Amino acid sequence: MAGGAITPASLIGLINEIVEIPVNSGVFKKDCADLARRVGLLTHLIEEIRDSLPPSPTSEESDASSSLSSSECDWWSDLVVGLQAAKRLLSSATSFQARESSDGAAKRISFQFQCVTWKLEKALGNLPYDRYDISDEVREQVELARLQLRRAMQRYGSLNSKKFSSALSEPMVKDASSNTKSKVTEKLDSIPETVYSNVPLADVKKSESPPPGKSSSVSLAFFLSKDADDERLEKAVTKNTDDSKKSDNLTIPEDFLCPISLELMKDPAIVSTGQTYERSYIQRWIDCGNLRCPKTQQKLENFTLTPNYVLRSLISQWCTKHNIEQPGGYMNGKTKNCDGSFRDLSGDMSAIRALVRKLSSRSIEDRRSAVSELRSLSKRNTDNRILIAEAGAIPVLVNLLTSDDTETQENAVTCILNLSIYEHNKELIMLAGAVTSIVQVLRAGTMEAKENAAATLFSLSLADENKIIIGASGAILALVSLLENGSARGKKDAATALFNLCIYQGNKGRAVRAGIVKPLVNMLTDSSLRMAEEALTILSVLASNQDAKAAILRASVIPTLIDCLQKDQPRNRENAASILLSLCKRDTEKLISIGRLGAVVPLMELSRDGTERAKRKANSLLELLRKSSKKLASL
Repeated sequence: MAGGAITPASLIGLINEIVEIPVNSGVFKKDCADLARRVGLLTHLIEEIRDSLPPSPTSEESDASSSLSSSECDWWSDLVVGLQAAKRLLSSATSFQARESSDGAAKRISFQFQCVTWKLEKALGNLPYDRYDISDEVREQVELARLQLRRAMQRYGSLNSKKFSSALSEPMVKDASSNTKSKVTEKLDSIPETVYSNVPLADVKKSESPPPGKSSSVSLAFFLSKDADDERLEKAVTKNTDDSKKSDNLTIPEDFLCPISLELMKDPAIVSTGQTYERSYIQRWIDCGNLRCPKTQQKLENFTLTPNYVLRSLISQWCTKHNIEQPGGYMNGKTKNCDGSFRDLSGDMSAIRALVRKLSSRSIEDRRSAVSELRSLSKRNTDNRILIAEAGAIPVLVNLLTSDDTETQENAVTCILNLSIYEHNKELIMLAGAVTSIVQVLRAGTMEAKENAAATLFSLSLADENKIIIGASGAILALVSLLENGSARGKKDAATALFNLCIYQGNKGRAVRAGIVKPLVNMLTDSSLRMAEEALTILSVLASNQDAKAAILRASVIPTLIDCLQKDQPRNRENAASILLSLCKRDTEKLISIGRLGAVVPLMELSRDGTERAKRKANSLLELLRKSSKKLASL
């Protein structure tokens, strides 16, 4: 295969290997069986992708990403990486046996299941259906797999809130694929599965052709700083395709694999015990409240993560030798074009490094001019965003967020916003501990700084794992304050950030406790604010939460919602119906009330001429109204 690319045929073989792994023993038996079953659901998808690809002009089969742009083939790379990691995990997890108590060992295995699950769900969520001839039946299978993966992701996400019982770290052994893995296991307490809703914001662009009735992820198009340029619509320009670019028979050296994620490391970092992990995964491990080294189970004396430059260099040399693209998009002074050619950026890098050094100058004027110029550069294009991050600017910019100089603070937060547009930089910004400082700007900065701080939080929260971290940081309270008291621009920025954060179930309660319902109802009833659309969209996401439901009912907003059914825009009518359904379901009194307030006629109209989602909601409400009327008549 050219360049070691993974073809559909190869991927079908990999899926078959995963499904055939025996999963009838070991204390992680259920987790292994569930993962293998979900992977098996993808067989028909890959077969249809294979059949829809144009014939290759060479004797070698085309891979599914050969005719797509860099950002469009990200989903394929993520899928390959996820499936390869799933195979490695199942090959070792199925043989783990519990012997002694080892909380950390069990947590590490559960964490590996979480990482693999997240990678697969992310890949399927970005699948460009319109590029392939995918049947409705297979789409349904894929959405079923996504739903199951999302449920599992929520279950595995509670690593720091559950007690773990017996497990043992056993001697290191080699599995059939020559990858070294620790044999550790434990039976986990059952954790209830919850599925968070994902309601698309009205003006937010959707994936080009999502499955009927399914929500899609939000885009940066709706909401970013006025400072960001046209390229801000990119969600990913050049992503990591390391594992997907290696041939089937190429074995990654075990020292190059992160012990947590079982993936080739991109940014290896050393913890206090001397062990090396992929930075993003060990940081997430620590953020979950784990105080011991996953591999040795020694207590971490501190949480400092030291870059392992030697190992990173060895990985880089190995990737170059085997024609494997490396993460970050920048290597040896060059960055890769979409057509595979390289651009020499070494000259630009020298200038940017000089600016980054000036960020730490004792002179306020030097710092001001440097951060202002970096803001301008980060606005222009993706190359600059890559180079600025590669030059080490992100940690220094994060420090400048707490500057007493308002101009420096404004430029720093806006520069971080622009840098966050490039997908790989999101991880670097989070790892630099930026969220706490961004929230401080949101609370006490100038209005422009607050607007761009809210925009930055939205951009970072596009990664699902960041929604949890941002929600726990106190950001929601600060965003609600901006929603209530900010400028017109600030209110919109806050609304969009809050919408995206509240997609995660755990953040809904935080938003309600922060008082979000009151300003949303005000936005809904005050036409001068021109934010009814944003209010309805957020309320439709919150309405599934019991505390939010109670707060909405206390605000006596039902007549306003019925009014929206009659005369508003299609998307607003849809969201109004969705909210009413959540409020009135299993509440006969409320159903009778909306019937008396004149909801039946607009609901019937909506069931005929509304959006697909609106029709479903309207029909459900009408059916409930009919049942309540019959029940009332029989009394």
